[in-house]
Amino acid sequence: MKSLQEIQAIREAMHPELELRHEGSQEASSKYEKHVLICGGTGCTSSGSAAIEAALHTEIDKAGLHDKVQVVKTGCFGLCALGPIMIVYPEGTFYSRIKAEDIPKVVESHIVNGEPVKELLYEETVTDAGIESLNETSFYKKQHRVALRNCGNINPECIDEYIGKDGYKALAKVLKEMTPEEVIKTVLDSGLRGRGGGGFPTGRKWQLARDIVPDADQKYVCCNADEGDPGAFMDRSVLEGDPHVVLEAMAIAGYAIGATQGYIYVRAEYPIAVERLRIAIGQAREYGVLGKNIFGTGFDFDIDLRLGAGAFVCGEETALMTSIEGNRGEPRPRPPFPAEKGLYQKPTILNNVETYANIPQIILNGAEWFASMGTEKSKGTKVFALGGKIKNTGLVEVPMGTTLREVVEEIGGGIPNGKKFKAAQTGGPSGGCISAENFDIPIDYDNLISIGSMMGSGGLIVMDEDNCMVDIAKFFLEFTVDESCGKCTPCRIGTKRMYEMLDKITKGKATLEDLDKLEELCYYIKANSLCGLGQTAPNPVLSTLKNFRNEYEAHVVDKKCPAGVCKDLLMFSIDPEKCVGCGLCAKNCPVGAISQGDYTAPGKKRAAYVIDTTKCVKCGACMDNCRPKAISKG
Repeated sequence: MKSLQEIQAIREAMHPELELRHEGSQEASSKYEKHVLICGGTGCTSSGSAAIEAALHTEIDKAGLHDKVQVVKTGCFGLCALGPIMIVYPEGTFYSRIKAEDIPKVVESHIVNGEPVKELLYEETVTDAGIESLNETSFYKKQHRVALRNCGNINPECIDEYIGKDGYKALAKVLKEMTPEEVIKTVLDSGLRGRGGGGFPTGRKWQLARDIVPDADQKYVCCNADEGDPGAFMDRSVLEGDPHVVLEAMAIAGYAIGATQGYIYVRAEYPIAVERLRIAIGQAREYGVLGKNIFGTGFDFDIDLRLGAGAFVCGEETALMTSIEGNRGEPRPRPPFPAEKGLYQKPTILNNVETYANIPQIILNGAEWFASMGTEKSKGTKVFALGGKIKNTGLVEVPMGTTLREVVEEIGGGIPNGKKFKAAQTGGPSGGCISAENFDIPIDYDNLISIGSMMGSGGLIVMDEDNCMVDIAKFFLEFTVDESCGKCTPCRIGTKRMYEMLDKITKGKATLEDLDKLEELCYYIKANSLCGLGQTAPNPVLSTLKNFRNEYEAHVVDKKCPAGVCKDLLMFSIDPEKCVGCGLCAKNCPVGAISQGDYTAPGKKRAAYVIDTTKCVKCGACMDNCRPKAISKG
């Protein structure tokens, strides 16, 4: 166990080391001349960053520089599309898509001789004027990192590095200088709202848990790390890159509401996050920032992990608590709300990972600092997982009120292959589609709800003109049908009927009357489902019906899919004037539906091929292999 003075001594010792990890900090005091940071998040790990780390250690030892160069495995830098990623400080040179076989050259040229290997650097950092800071690239310059402040900058498996970045300073401040009421007032005044999707004021939730049953013999603090939206990986990245920030925030919350026990409910499909949480909890207990009599103040607080089995419904707070109790994860009717009767029927608060990640900085910098960012009703920053038809796939953190256009075109790098922006799906299966008509809308809770979408946890999937919006709605609804716990009839049966109607539409078998029935069913399910999963399940359908009704009508009336996605409505054909008779289409057809015809176009040596539509399975292999682009679908 460390005393407060010992923690402060670690902070002072580590600070110079960590200062080196900033571009331009050439004068920082450190026992190492260079720090080489390797992304150890899930994305880069899956593309081989462990081999790069091993190669670095080997080459640095060969060069006799192990006492001058520190190799650090960090969390996610954000630019997942460019992984594996490696950054060399103090210069801040950013190597992207690096391979293990590149490491000998990098060590010899850059580490030993001071000459960065330009052809391996991220192209945006290499200019005529020289090598620029990563912070000046289009991806980073409009970002403002609060929740992600330590991700990609510290070793998440080293508590000393977290302490060196002011870690556990906020906990010491609240325990030594603030009353629980003052902590809650600070969070209230900051304007922080829950980042898990609902947007409920965080301070208000804490206040309710403190006041409703003030004499409860036990209270609990829970963390929702059961991130399950398709395309969402914000919370996972925080846990992988900065796990201690969640532990510190939960301890602060425990002090504020009078709780002594916390639980982090994390999905088992996040093995790196789970392992780093386990390491962090062990270190925190060893240092005495979790456990009994923290900092000698008499405050006790500990945290345990509970692994989820991947049930999306367990993202709902009462279902999550039911699962922690060891029961089937199903939601409970509310009221009573968890602030009165939550985990084990005791007063409980539940916030998600990103919400907690803001708390220590709010305590250290003050409520006004946080409230100065964002919009009138949505304060601070928001982390988004950019995916889909976007150049810069990855994590971004921007102030609330940043427009969708800025996120997609400036930070995300725009739509690849010259395609046009069509829509963005926010909030996953619980959210809705934002059309090009609202491309300049400032992103905050209320603006998104006003156009039929919602913030959700922060997944943002971008779509272009090649996406079918009916198919998109069907995709998300299929997910919801599979994830419904089945407890209430509107969700269990209603979502299944909605899916069947969408399937009917994509097969060209529906009528205009079916569209009216679909919309009516959506509103019924929203109004009558027990929990948020069912209540928000119709959102993708309603938002696409509102913004892209013409596509639904094309499927129903014209029996065509304008985007050429829905297989049952597709018809592949070969233009005989363009066909050169090479036969590649026939060779690659898996069902033998293509043969050479009788017609030879003027100027061509061989007869054109034709498709037997009665045999065609509409796989698209012919179109993919046609060099003269003579095959079309419609």
